[in-house]
Amino acid sequence: MLRKPVLPEPVAAKVPEVTALFWVIKVLTTGMGESASDFLGKTNLVLGGLVGLGGLGLALWLQLRARRYSAATYWFTVAMVAVFGTMAADVLHKILGLSYWVTSAFYAVAVAGCFAVWRRMEGTLDIHSIVTQRRELFYWATVLATFALGTAVGDLTGMTMGLGFFASGVLFTVAILVPLVAWRLGANAVAAFWIAYVLTRPLGASFADWLGKEHSIGGGLGFGDGRVALAAIVLIVLLVTRAALSGRDAQPALEGEDSTRVPELA
Repeated sequence: MLRKPVLPEPVAAKVPEVTALFWVIKVLTTGMGESASDFLGKTNLVLGGLVGLGGLGLALWLQLRARRYSAATYWFTVAMVAVFGTMAADVLHKILGLSYWVTSAFYAVAVAGCFAVWRRMEGTLDIHSIVTQRRELFYWATVLATFALGTAVGDLTGMTMGLGFFASGVLFTVAILVPLVAWRLGANAVAAFWIAYVLTRPLGASFADWLGKEHSIGGGLGFGDGRVALAAIVLIVLLVTRAALSGRDAQPALEGEDSTRVPELA
């Protein structure tokens, strides 16, 4: 008797179509993850660890067991990756005492390693090809690494390099336009997507820190990490609800709806 797999194979792509709404929600999750992680860390480290690790485990369990894309499940997973990714980056700096230069370099290598192994094993990094269990696992491992990298780089520019959080946010806003313009001019769409995806993390985190931190810390406005996180959560819920109701962010189903045929989009 064949054993039923723990994680069922998808029958359609499990990640959303890349639209303007996708980028807005993505940036909001990065800011929310930064503020929520910092708030939980200052409130109670044990509680923060339970929320970060437990929330990530629950979200991944729900996402990986789903056979089709669900806006609520997908973005819940991204949100929990944002919280946990911030914690992972902060552990190396605040607990192990490594500089942001070192943690940024470490996670840059981790991201490059994820891309290299994923590309070697699957032949493509295109999110439109994430229609198998293994490709989705590569996807989430890479996403987690990009969040940790973005957290470290945002703190590097805002704190270590002395730019302050607002100037860092402006810097990354300009930087994220580069892959967009390059894509419009004919650059590889997959490469442009992932460069922009990585940059959303320090972009959102920098502005979240600017809003939440005290002025003595990177020139913040002092609204508080908890309030910033809560405001971001409300906006995320509203936008994800809109996406779920419209259904426009779902990728087209594969032929026959239950096929696991993988399109070659590399």
